[in-house]
Amino acid sequence: MTAAAATSPRAARFAARLKATGDRLSGLELPASSAWMARARDAALSRLKGMGLPEKRDEYWRYTDPARLIQEPATPVPVFVISDEAPVFDAIDRLKLVFVDGVFDPEASDELTGEGLEICRLSEAGQADIHWAQDLYGILEARGQAPVARPLAALNTATATDGVLIRATGKVSRPVALVYRRRDPGAEMRLHHVIRVEPGAELTVLESGPGAARSSVVLEADLAEGSALHHVRTQGRDHARVGVTHVFARVAAQAHLKSFTLSVNGALVRNEAVVWLEGEEGSAHVAGAAMGDGAFLHDDTVFITHSAPGCESRQVFKKVLHNGAVGVFQGKILVERAAQLTDGYQISQSLLMDERSQFLAKPELEIYADNVKCSHGSTSGELDADHLFYLRARGIGQEEAKRLLILSFLGEALDEIARDDLADDMRDRLRGWLERHGD
Repeated sequence: MTAAAATSPRAARFAARLKATGDRLSGLELPASSAWMARARDAALSRLKGMGLPEKRDEYWRYTDPARLIQEPATPVPVFVISDEAPVFDAIDRLKLVFVDGVFDPEASDELTGEGLEICRLSEAGQADIHWAQDLYGILEARGQAPVARPLAALNTATATDGVLIRATGKVSRPVALVYRRRDPGAEMRLHHVIRVEPGAELTVLESGPGAARSSVVLEADLAEGSALHHVRTQGRDHARVGVTHVFARVAAQAHLKSFTLSVNGALVRNEAVVWLEGEEGSAHVAGAAMGDGAFLHDDTVFITHSAPGCESRQVFKKVLHNGAVGVFQGKILVERAAQLTDGYQISQSLLMDERSQFLAKPELEIYADNVKCSHGSTSGELDADHLFYLRARGIGQEEAKRLLILSFLGEALDEIARDDLADDMRDRLRGWLERHGD
């Protein structure tokens, strides 16, 4: 590097960022861990110090200011109490694992066992000399740092204090539900989950609840040949919720991933997903539905890489934005040269219920194979006046007609949920939210 380059404004800003990050982390003490996890945590901390904490000037943070996600300490917010509906997934027969303020609660949880399942707490596995998760913890997160840096994921790997490690060895009919509850207005939650789905196995994982005033959750998933993972997540109705999530998934031949997230309200939420399709005829569907009102910013950032022939991916994201709310979508499909016969589909759409709401989108396709079928689209607009008139002309009231059109708009994203009972629960909750809040 020349002296001029070393002193360029960009180099100077990067040096200042690394210094600020180093100063922020100088007194950080990593959770006590055994040799393999201590190495993973140290490596993640080194990655973070080498890239620096995110700034709004970064390309993939230009629409979302990360300041509230990294400021110290986290701003306390009142605990949001829901009294007008049953907890989500309560009617589903599930194996329930409860975290309160980011700490596992054994008394509120079921036994960590199930047919075709091995489950262990992160804090316990971190004390073992050998564990199957040592080949995964922090490994997929590290790989996901290129070509786009994801420093908050590295921070989570280094500092996560709890989480679960789940290994599915057969077709597990009973979902594993990760339930996040809040008690302390100032609590911060950093959870890291690792999932291994063995060849031919199948698993459903549910996540629900806000968990803390500020939360960071990383999920690393390894899907072996012929396996399936269904992931359905709801993020609570807290108006002041602040959080970031990351899903890193490696999908082998003829394996299938489906991940869906429902978000209603929240001050700042960023959900990132990084998926690699590495075996022939694998598939990855990543979808989300979001509804926000007022001081709401919801960001979905997705990166799917096709590395093998004959794979399919879908990105389906719908947002309904009221009273100045902001929605963000950044999605990319990368098709490598070997990934012939790729089928990639990406759609991001928003309903803007007033003139102050915004939808900011950055869809991308990067294709190096020549025999592929890839498409993307992104639109935003208001409710269709003709459709509204059609419903009104058939005796349906104004507010009910709007609710029906909104639910229809969100329907394509909800259709990505594999289990009908879970999809119906999501539709019922969205309908109830609309009835209580109007348009």
